[in-house]
Amino acid sequence: MRIISGKYAKRNLFTLKSNKTRPTSDKVKESLFNSLGQFFNGGNVLDLYAGSGALGIEAVSRGYDHASLVDINHAACSIIKKNVALTKEENRFSVYNMRSNAALKLFAENQEKFDLVFLDPPYAKEKIAKDMLQMNKLGLLNSSATIVAETDDHTELGDISGFSLIKEHHLGKTIVRIYRKD
Repeated sequence: MRIISGKYAKRNLFTLKSNKTRPTSDKVKESLFNSLGQFFNGGNVLDLYAGSGALGIEAVSRGYDHASLVDINHAACSIIKKNVALTKEENRFSVYNMRSNAALKLFAENQEKFDLVFLDPPYAKEKIAKDMLQMNKLGLLNSSATIVAETDDHTELGDISGFSLIKEHHLGKTIVRIYRKD
């Protein structure tokens, strides 16, 4: 797995050798960023189930200012820190080893706001809608924030109050849904 484009392009990333994480493939990542736009002018990114940190690092590589990378798995956070070190711009990233709901509460206490959020919980796909509603309730999303939800091809998400589904991509056994905050 590698960083595809931007200032950190072509750097190979470390991944966790575990069945608890499923890194987003380069093919899916490339398609996803083609849909979002190639490059960005600042903003804050949240990857709530970061795994290797690849999506947040890719977003910063393409122009976002800062990424908050959250994972409950200690080994995954060690990998994320190694990948962040590859950028040589560690100050543009924050790594949190905690549960997603605890991270959301912490961000609310710190009055943080996000422009782009990645949601790819490893097993609990029903958490996607709950996380989106909780972020909205806690005021963590800037106006017109973009939420990217990655699921397998058997998962239905349905309508989520406060968000509009903008795009849906079927990539093999993966579905990437892009939502915009209303």
